Amino acid sequence: MYVGRDMTELTMMSKKDWTNKELAFFHQNLQQMTPYLNSEGVTIHREIVKEIISRGGMANDEASYEHGTREHYD
Repeated sequence: MYVGRDMTELTMMSKKDWTNKELAFFHQNLQQMTPYLNSEGVTIHREIVKEIISRGGMANDEASYEHGTREHYD
């Protein structure tokens, strides 16, 4: 379960100030709702994807005992 800032608070901030966990959580949720998003939702999702790309993506190169290969937000 996601525990963090909600979309209302995050939309008042630059995407650069979002954590990786927030980006991962809202990217996954918006990706699942893509067919139902209006133009504003599509724009927000596109900005999230651009920020993820600008940070070099979400995949960790190697798994270790501390983390897997994906960003977990719960």
